[in-house]
Amino acid sequence: MSNPKLSKEEKEILKDFEAGELKSVLTPRRKKMLQEAAEETFKKDKRINIRISSRDLASLQRRALEEGIPYQTLVASVLHKYVSGGFQDLMANKAFQRTQKTRR
Repeated sequence: MSNPKLSKEEKEILKDFEAGELKSVLTPRRKKMLQEAAEETFKKDKRINIRISSRDLASLQRRALEEGIPYQTLVASVLHKYVSGGFQDLMANKAFQRTQKTRR
């Protein structure tokens, strides 16, 4: 694992964690709610077929291999993040900003 640069606060937290001084405040009710949310997030109850270029597929497979996950899981994750607002289409945002500038 790499040795990331930690802030003073992060170093204190890490020290306390390693010393066993931190205690979980996760209640059984909250734990159940989080488990249900995770199950819903990862439930795969529909199948789709798409056509993509062989170049894009090879890139997806390579990235998935780097992440250590199946490429279908990577694709599903990317799609989920996009539709839930975790990803943003930077090119669309740039085009929108250009449009806004020309209207002023």
